[in-house]
Amino acid sequence: MSGSPDNSGSRRRTFLKGSIGAVGLTSLAGCFENSSTSGGNGGSVPGEDGEMIMTTSSETTAAYSMSQVIANAVSQNSDLEVQARPSEGTNANIGRLQRDQSDISYIQNWTASKVANGEEPFENLDYTPYQVFHLYDLAWFLCSANDDWTSVSDIGSGDRISPTPSGSGTAEMLEYALGFVTEEYERVSIDYGSQGGAMSEGRLDAGAGTFINGSVEPGWLQQMKGTVGLRLLQWPDEAVSELEEDPAVFINSVDTTGFDNYEYAPDTLNTPGLSYNFVVRDDFSGETIKAFLETLWEQREGLGEDNALLGSMADGEHWTKNGYTTLPFHPAAAEFYQEKGVWNDEYEIGE
Repeated sequence: MSGSPDNSGSRRRTFLKGSIGAVGLTSLAGCFENSSTSGGNGGSVPGEDGEMIMTTSSETTAAYSMSQVIANAVSQNSDLEVQARPSEGTNANIGRLQRDQSDISYIQNWTASKVANGEEPFENLDYTPYQVFHLYDLAWFLCSANDDWTSVSDIGSGDRISPTPSGSGTAEMLEYALGFVTEEYERVSIDYGSQGGAMSEGRLDAGAGTFINGSVEPGWLQQMKGTVGLRLLQWPDEAVSELEEDPAVFINSVDTTGFDNYEYAPDTLNTPGLSYNFVVRDDFSGETIKAFLETLWEQREGLGEDNALLGSMADGEHWTKNGYTTLPFHPAAAEFYQEKGVWNDEYEIGE
């Protein structure tokens, strides 16, 4: 169903049960639209002045909190000046890079595939996003409080479904994946924190949830469990097999046995997900990228002390985990990872 470039290798990621926690996480994607954020660079080559604006998502998200820790770690331990600023999300970040309102921004694999294919709203970009490093993964799933529902295939005609609020990159991905199972449902848009109430009032038959890196529950998901008897919906095997062949979608296999208080959950939940990586413009200064990565690498073991979700960055292999085969890596980043022994030869290196 997707026109994305072919991708090699397995499309499934397995998450084993781990420590379970709650973090603040709301909308994780946004729109490709104008913003009041202003940045830019002071030299002929973007980034050569050592000043970087980093954007992820809105101020209430885990991603923004993580970016603040990263920016501070680099700024306080180098000559670079990195500022973390809020953004509307992944689609908007592509636009910010285009308008020189951001220097390094995170996107996800769904957006990366659309950019690579020149799909709306990215058909007129004047640059190619180059990958720099991996931040985290989100395993997105559908969930319901309806008695006896155990599968996405239980969704029927007239059922009210909110696969995340309308307009986000995550919504596009989940709507697309849902199309492999059914299109006979009523699409509604409910904010993450309001889903539990909507379910208890009978206004929502299934909503969206996520596990961060396959092991952490956002706070709003825990609130849903406290409001209704929440059931995790399994994706049918046939749909999973088809989605695994699509380079725009990652399939996650999450061990749910470490999670508590779900009315129903399969031991292993197979569900679509998104991988979030930071990118820069293809003309961004290689010297600045190298200095940024070298400083952050030196600080990597202490990042988790300021934000638990950054603890995985202590492992060097995390930095190149789940790179996109649809977009190249910045040459300076690729050279850095080759020197550190964590480069993956399956990835493309930009010119």
